[in-house]
Amino acid sequence: VQLQASGGGEVQAGESLRLSCAASGRTGNIYATGWFRQASGKEREFLAAVSRHGNTASAESVRGRFTILRDNSENTVYLQMNNLKPEDTAVYYCAATEDGVVSGSPARYPYWGQGTLVTVSS
Repeated sequence: VQLQASGGGEVQAGESLRLSCAASGRTGNIYATGWFRQASGKEREFLAAVSRHGNTASAESVRGRFTILRDNSENTVYLQMNNLKPEDTAVYYCAATEDGVVSGSPARYPYWGQGTLVTVSS
């Protein structure tokens, strides 16, 4: 399984971005895809995840601003980020798992994309 994350960039506070995570290879066994981020000097943080059935989980810290969406026909998962804040600046990663749970633990995700940088200026 290969994951390609894209859509990062530099925006002003209050603006929106949509990140994309395209899966390729042996995608048939993927159960859930999640988004994480890692700011400089901080640990990797769970943001949201979605199962192939549409079940979702999200971190309270971004709930209401970030929404995870999936397009099964395109093997793509999106992270819609609204009202961005400077503290959202980080490298954003998508990850996938074949485990039958929607988890917020990075250890449950064996497949990772390369990361896309989001910079939010005030």
